[in-house]
Amino acid sequence: MIPGLINITPGADILDLGPLHIGWYGVGYVLAIAVLVLVTQRQAIRYGFDPSHVTNALIVTVILAVIGGRLYHVIDQWGCAPAVTDASGAIIRAAQLCYSQNLPAIVLPPYAGLGIYGGVAGAILGIFYYTRRNRLPIWRALDAVVPGALFAQGIARWGNFFNQELYGPPTSAPWGIAIDCAHRVPSYPCPQFPITTGFEPLFFYESVLDIGGGLLALWLVRRYAGRLRMGDIGSFWAIWYGSVRFVLEYMRQSYDWTIAGIPTAQLIGIGLAVFGVATILWRRRRPQPPEFPPSPASDPIVGREPGVAASPAEDGAAPPPDPMPAPEPSVAALPTPFHSQGQTTVALGG
Repeated sequence: MIPGLINITPGADILDLGPLHIGWYGVGYVLAIAVLVLVTQRQAIRYGFDPSHVTNALIVTVILAVIGGRLYHVIDQWGCAPAVTDASGAIIRAAQLCYSQNLPAIVLPPYAGLGIYGGVAGAILGIFYYTRRNRLPIWRALDAVVPGALFAQGIARWGNFFNQELYGPPTSAPWGIAIDCAHRVPSYPCPQFPITTGFEPLFFYESVLDIGGGLLALWLVRRYAGRLRMGDIGSFWAIWYGSVRFVLEYMRQSYDWTIAGIPTAQLIGIGLAVFGVATILWRRRRPQPPEFPPSPASDPIVGREPGVAASPAEDGAAPPPDPMPAPEPSVAALPTPFHSQGQTTVALGG
């Protein structure tokens, strides 16, 4: 097996001072949330929202996202995987952590492990709560969130590199990554696959595809502003991310959560893609005008309600001429005491 080009095995912590641990994964999440907020605020303005809604909704959304991500991870790691040993009985890989035999570990520190699908479900619940409370359209809010969310997912995936997780089968490609023995799944023990073995960097593939999806979403918003319906970009996320996960999951090994032998992540992925397509078709079941507000690139009055035309002054055009200008009085026209608004009394010379 040709050694991977990225022949390093990084540590999970960027700072380790006794009881204080700062992990790369946490740093990645902070950066991802910052990018999410900045991009979503710009999209909120485009859709006519007050950008302060983004920061106001952030706390409840992040809390529910963490809870959802944690629950998904706990379900995924509920069962125990036995230790892997070689012919002499030496431990190649320690037994996998399982929450079914250690219930306090679900809520007690150190907290490690979040499932992306659970996090997304929690975040959507938080957005639904906030929009319902503030009487905002949920689908329009999701349209605003999607580009930044895809960027955030792509950034956060790099935490998997430092944790040495989310990798695929061995590869001879020059971009393969090395995984040390302590982080190997049972399918790839060290005696059979030495430390210099390169593995498919699934985290990198997903990161690139997520960021690419965010750029594509922004392009769609600008290029097809007049043809998009409310919720179309939200549906795009379901199609894009569901398809990405469905394909990449084929390269993973040692699944812990399956249904009828099929990885749960794949079932959710294909379900999301079908849901996205169905909702886009449903919105087009009958002709109706798109509900997209003016684009800032073509309309300087950002935030105007959809369907409200700009005034000539806002468009920078000269006001139209009066369709019925009043006739100029003749030389013989004389003002009289009977002159009233809208009337002109004309005296005829004899």
